[in-house]
Amino acid sequence: MGNPTGFIEYQRLETPHRPVVERIGDWREVDLMLTPEQLRQQAARCMDCGIPFCHASGCPVLNRIPEFNELAYRGRWQEAIENLHSTNNFPEITGRVCPAPCEAACTLSINSQPVNIKHIELQIIERAFAEGWVRPLRPASRTGKKVAIIGSGPAGLAAAQQLNRLGHQVVVFEKDDRLGGLLRYGIPDFKLEKRIIDRRLEQLVAEGVRFEPNVYVGRDLSGSYLLERFDAVLLAMGAGQPRPLTVPGSELQGVHFAMEYLTQQNRRVAGDLPELVKRPLIDARDKHVVVIGGGDTGSDCVGTAVRQQAASVTQIEILPQPPESYNPETPWPLWPKILRTSTSHEEGCKRLWSVLTTGLSGTDGCVRQLHACRVEWEKTESGWQMKPVPGTEFTLPTDLVLVAMGFLHVVHDELLTQLGIELDPRGNVFVQNWMTSRPGVFAAGDCRRGASLVVHAIFEGRQAAKAIDRFLANGAARPSNSYGGASAHRPTMAVSPLGVAIS
Repeated sequence: MGNPTGFIEYQRLETPHRPVVERIGDWREVDLMLTPEQLRQQAARCMDCGIPFCHASGCPVLNRIPEFNELAYRGRWQEAIENLHSTNNFPEITGRVCPAPCEAACTLSINSQPVNIKHIELQIIERAFAEGWVRPLRPASRTGKKVAIIGSGPAGLAAAQQLNRLGHQVVVFEKDDRLGGLLRYGIPDFKLEKRIIDRRLEQLVAEGVRFEPNVYVGRDLSGSYLLERFDAVLLAMGAGQPRPLTVPGSELQGVHFAMEYLTQQNRRVAGDLPELVKRPLIDARDKHVVVIGGGDTGSDCVGTAVRQQAASVTQIEILPQPPESYNPETPWPLWPKILRTSTSHEEGCKRLWSVLTTGLSGTDGCVRQLHACRVEWEKTESGWQMKPVPGTEFTLPTDLVLVAMGFLHVVHDELLTQLGIELDPRGNVFVQNWMTSRPGVFAAGDCRRGASLVVHAIFEGRQAAKAIDRFLANGAARPSNSYGGASAHRPTMAVSPLGVAIS
């Protein structure tokens, strides 16, 4: 605890943002930094609460939050980043995009405003990069064991860094042309500029992690190839199967999944030529946009459509509007189900609650109207039940519908079939102690747990790396390859994120 009375002396300061009129004209990050003195005061608010629920139940990666708060308060920044890196491989990512369940679990949240933990975390890591304290950590020796990781999202990258530092040779395969998974293509630049990902990837390359982008494992490279050439395999492909909109008219032009829309815009910001974007251009300019889904992905679509100069943006959610403050259904230290207004919402959109989409209609094969009705929710013995409210039918004019209703499970593609991987009842990869039904093949992140937070993926990548290391240390043989057949594989040169060949 840096200051015993800090939580009494200082009020919470929210992270500042660039003015709306300025930020909607570009794709740069929205958030600004508190001043050094303001940050010190925010760190001083961390109190001697006895049991730090922010750490014990709020933080999925188990960050030692009271410790780094005190170190930041005392200006011991190098110790602070060492503390933070001991639990979190990528605090520059979570410090930007994590919803901060740690703050909801902060003891001050019982009757006051929590410590601004997320921003303190961000300033620690940004200070570390500025001072040159984030350096490659190469292993002193190599074990001779090789691990293949499928997917370069947060789970795959966290596992790659942990395993490489333990001395194993790690090769990360990524189906896209650039690395980062949904960090790269699913999160808009105004929340996470891609230079943030690139500088961390450069560290991983310097540490000895090998990357093979543009390789769709299961198609370009078979499961058989992995089992023959690697001592262990980690599946970290994410949960990319979107929940479909199953209403009449969903096949009309102008109806798109959110990830298709966000990925395309991120490619445009990155400077990809139009011919590299394989699908028709999705642009909200001068269009009436309806976003179906009230979560973070829907919010990202709102901010993107605003920057593309949409004529109007409406976001609809099937659930009822939550209370603005305390919700008795989610008492402290649980993550509170309350009304949240994102920076994208501040930029201009209409939000509708308890709305069920019943159909879409259009002319000349293009969507022009969304048909919907109001619903009400009743709590029954079997849980909350929804029913349409008669006489509440209405339509919304729309030229572009973005479906942001979440994800069902990992994509059930060729690799899972080739490896004979068992799935759980929800369609995700089933594991026991991080190992799948095929010995030597592990899984972590969203492909195992379903779509979730970046911070969960980082934690699972780290835990899976521990399990893989134990597996390799026990002298286990390479994963079994008891089936025949293999797709052709064109050997590719490992390259850095910047296209530099790795020897």
